[in-house]
Amino acid sequence: MRTVGDGTEWLARFHAGERRVLEECYREHFARVVGVSARLVGPIDAETVAHEIFFRLLSSAEFRRGYQGGSLGSWLSQVATNAAIDNLRRRKREVPSENAPLEATPPVDELEQEVMAKVLVERFRRECLPPKWEGVFDARFLRQLPQRDAARELGIHRTTLVYQEARIRSLLERFLLDSESPK
Repeated sequence: MRTVGDGTEWLARFHAGERRVLEECYREHFARVVGVSARLVGPIDAETVAHEIFFRLLSSAEFRRGYQGGSLGSWLSQVATNAAIDNLRRRKREVPSENAPLEATPPVDELEQEVMAKVLVERFRRECLPPKWEGVFDARFLRQLPQRDAARELGIHRTTLVYQEARIRSLLERFLLDSESPK
């Protein structure tokens, strides 16, 4: 397959909804869309979000026209982030049926803050975090494993983990301070 988005001919075929081109997009990018969505809505709803996105890609010429070239993976990641946020908002508005067991639903402000935090984490991963430190970030910052357990799981020395953790902390601090400063 040609690299997605690497020519006007390919883009025209994509916008026209050519089945073969869209199938290749699905095969190449489905896992990425699920991964981006899972960070916001969890693994169960992530596939639903991904299927909705690819259904829109197949069925809506207007939706396909939203992509104007460049990295299709990046475009689909942004679409997945937006779709996952929409999914969370829809779930927040759902009213349980009379027979459904009542669950403790977090207040709207908490849910909104959680969504915004997940979006911020995803943006940090995409824009600042070197791929080689992804495992340390996940183990120490997201899952909050003790250093000894994280180093063992990642198969690295604890001193290496401590160094990478300090570098990630520095990147995260700069990222968050830049995000808070007025533009």
